[in-house]
Amino acid sequence: MGFLDALFGSKGKLKGPAPDRLFAMTTAQVTLETGVGLKHRGVAGIVFQPLATADFRQIVDETNELLHGTAEETGSQVTTADDEFGYRWLILRDAEFEDLVVSLNTVSVNLQGGGYGDRLLCAVFAFEENGRPIYFIYNFKRGAYYPFVPAKGDNARDSERELRLKAQLGAELPFEEDITRWFPLWEIPL
Repeated sequence: MGFLDALFGSKGKLKGPAPDRLFAMTTAQVTLETGVGLKHRGVAGIVFQPLATADFRQIVDETNELLHGTAEETGSQVTTADDEFGYRWLILRDAEFEDLVVSLNTVSVNLQGGGYGDRLLCAVFAFEENGRPIYFIYNFKRGAYYPFVPAKGDNARDSERELRLKAQLGAELPFEEDITRWFPLWEIPL
């Protein structure tokens, strides 16, 4: 902790978004499938809060055009969905996991490059274990991942499984160390 941190009471700086952290999922996916036994579901999404400005809409439209253009080459499918909180989900489906990561990175880079990085909420990667959904969420504002494992029942989660996943993958992914920031995302459209 530096002098100014002590003086002004700062508890440290956030890691912040970094493309290499998002791409860490590409290598972690191998461990998830071979070492942990999870299977990727061929779908991922990026969540952002849209703005009604012409500039923002132009960036999103250009990004969608770019994704649809590359989708023809990669076989990806691109759809969008708005949730009840006003966030937009850009959903990508592709059997090639690396294509999903590259596409999500394209969206985040374009929004950040346009000055709208603060509108990014997270990227979500969908896996399954014995037919049960397991998600890995990349929080753009924190620059870190965390697992989300819904359990049976209304808005229940399997916190024990989430902690075991962190222990199994701690060296593979930049995890959010503060588990109080492992926010659940209910009604994930993936």
